[in-house]
Amino acid sequence: MFHVNHEPGAEIHHTDPFAVPTGRRSPVRRLRGRLAAPVTLWTAPGPAGLTVSSTLVAEGEPDRLLGLVDAESDLWAAIEAAGRFAVAPLGPPHRQLADRFAGLFPSPGGLFATGGWTDTDYGPVPTDAGGWAGCRLDTAREYGWALLVEATIETVDLAEETAPLLHYRGRYHELG
Repeated sequence: MFHVNHEPGAEIHHTDPFAVPTGRRSPVRRLRGRLAAPVTLWTAPGPAGLTVSSTLVAEGEPDRLLGLVDAESDLWAAIEAAGRFAVAPLGPPHRQLADRFAGLFPSPGGLFATGGWTDTDYGPVPTDAGGWAGCRLDTAREYGWALLVEATIETVDLAEETAPLLHYRGRYHELG
């Protein structure tokens, strides 16, 4: 973000004028920012969707998926109503899609108005995603300022191996 001062001799500043000063930032938030996280898109019938970077897959009998979501999001209301949802890992071409579903990029006509979508029983998934998992909601409980969602993975549909989109220190990054 740029702050522009049009007075003579003024410079352009490459800082966010609304950012919390470094000394007043939460150390836990700063620690979380230093942990690279996969960028995923969670969707549910309705349709509703949300970009989620706090996602973990636990292999076992049964296979499980955990994630932190906003309790006040349209996605959570849709998951609660349907009892199921889809999770698609996003790749580098999905930066704008991730921002749109995070509420950071405009979405005239709605979140699902642009791009290609495949309808599934668990929610729509981007046709160009590297795959997706269909999940059945097991439980959810308050965890910090979010909801910890625990689900059973019922189906996995993998496409070609694709590079992941990562979130690290407030920005998207790619491997390589």
